[in-house]
Amino acid sequence: MVAPWVFWLLAIVTLAAALGVVTQRNIVYSAYWLILSFVAVAVLYMALEADLLAVIQILIYAGAVSILIVFAIMLTRRGDLRNSNPFNKYKLTGMVITAAFFGVLALALVKTPWAYVLSPVTSAVGPVAEAMMTKYVVPFEVAALLLLVGMVGAILMARGVDNRQ
Repeated sequence: MVAPWVFWLLAIVTLAAALGVVTQRNIVYSAYWLILSFVAVAVLYMALEADLLAVIQILIYAGAVSILIVFAIMLTRRGDLRNSNPFNKYKLTGMVITAAFFGVLALALVKTPWAYVLSPVTSAVGPVAEAMMTKYVVPFEVAALLLLVGMVGAILMARGVDNRQ
C-alpha cells in the first residue's frame, strides 16, 4: 500500500508534466514533458502495485510512442524549433471545455458509491513474459519485425526521394 503523500506527489508531477506539454512553445520540449508524464504515470502504477501496467506504460508509451514522436519531429521539422508549437485563438474555449469536463468527471467520482474489496495482489508480469517467450514467441517476433519495417519506411519517407538517377 502506498502512502497518500506519495500518490499525491506523483499525481502533481504527472499533472505538472502534462501542463508542460501544452504550454511549451518548442515542440521538442513538449515531447520531453510528455515522456516525463508517461514515466510518472508508470511510477504511479508501480506504487499502486500494478506491475504489468507499469511495464506496459514504460515500454509502449514512454518508450515507443515518445521516441516515435521525437523522431517524427526531428525528421519532419526543418529550421528553428523555438516557436514550433504556436498557440491559437481557441485557448480560452479549450480551457472552458476542459473545466466543464473536469467538473462533470469530479461530480461523477464523488456521486458514485464505490465498493471496496481487498484482495491479495499477485504480479502478472512473470506469466505474461513467460507466455511471450514460449507460446507466443512467433507472433511477438513478427510484430517486432513489422514495427522495424514500419520505422525504416517512415525514416525513408521523411528523408525524401532522391531523383538524381
